[in-house]
Amino acid sequence: MRPDAEVRHQNAGLEAPRMKPIALVTSVVTDYRREPFRMLAEAEGVEVLAFRDPGPTTQLGAARLIASGRYRAVVCGLGGRLALPAAYLAARRAGVPFVLWASIWAHPRSPAHLLSYLPTRALYRRADAVVTYGPHVTRYVTERRGHGDDVFEAPQAVSAEEFGQPVPAELVAAARERAGAGESDFLALLVGRLVREKGVEVLLDAWREAGLGDRAALAFAGDGPLRAAVERTGARALGALPRSELPALYAAADTLVLPSIRTATFLEPWGLVVNEAMHQGTPILATDAVGAVAGGLVRDGRNGLVAPQGDAGPLAARLRSLAANPELRARLSQAAREDVGAYTYAAWLAGVREALRSVGQSRGGGSC
Repeated sequence: MRPDAEVRHQNAGLEAPRMKPIALVTSVVTDYRREPFRMLAEAEGVEVLAFRDPGPTTQLGAARLIASGRYRAVVCGLGGRLALPAAYLAARRAGVPFVLWASIWAHPRSPAHLLSYLPTRALYRRADAVVTYGPHVTRYVTERRGHGDDVFEAPQAVSAEEFGQPVPAELVAAARERAGAGESDFLALLVGRLVREKGVEVLLDAWREAGLGDRAALAFAGDGPLRAAVERTGARALGALPRSELPALYAAADTLVLPSIRTATFLEPWGLVVNEAMHQGTPILATDAVGAVAGGLVRDGRNGLVAPQGDAGPLAARLRSLAANPELRARLSQAAREDVGAYTYAAWLAGVREALRSVGQSRGGGSC
């Protein structure tokens, strides 16, 4: 036996036991989540249980795995009528900490959601720690939890490498042409689903009221049931675009508009298109029903403009201000690039790891 092999053999009984992984329960793994989930898995040893992605994991199947004692802690999002309570009960059965990943800043008001309010509030209170999307969610959670102890923020982020790289001038020019804007025209852009809760109809009304004339263009990148309504107004409907084409479109736009409204079933948790556009220095025009506004990324007069939700008049006024004032757009653009820089995958990872550390289950410190 070689000397180094003999030492390993003699010390084998002294090695620390291998830590169990952490279960991360979520509905789907979107393109936005792949890299931060990979980073979390590398740092903490995480198994992602995505019950709506293709594969063997179901909502109850995830709970059975947790109850088996396979994991040292559970991180669970709010999605899934069965997954959330089942994961909590399974964590309690296994005797491991339960960390809630909270995204909403107001409970939906549909009859079904109203029935779920009390059980969900109980989870806010009983979770060992809570990770939130940002300050707006933290405020909501703290009110229901009764205190702010063990509540940690994991900022919403997109890839700066993917969305923040300079776009060649010829690609910007091609994107403007595709969006129906001439070289010196004012171009307003909405990126997202063409549905009522995204404020599509409010924006169409505001655009008509703004009366910007032929030297302005409105474009929509996305698809949905309101696409026909968009096309009837003469606005450019680009359809759903691959992520690779979005940086050029953001760079081409003079403003990204996110006019979301609150409905009985929806309140914009964040709006990651805001982060994407700000990486290209695109000023934001959003409503106060957008999480990125309530959470402090979009600041009125600093890196964008904010309008009250559901009201075409103020939205039209802000469109006119942006269209008429290139100096304002330039100032907002510079601040947008600066401010979005703090919203990184690394910051998200740090927030989640702080929550795990608070319950003693982070590889970076605490009991295991």
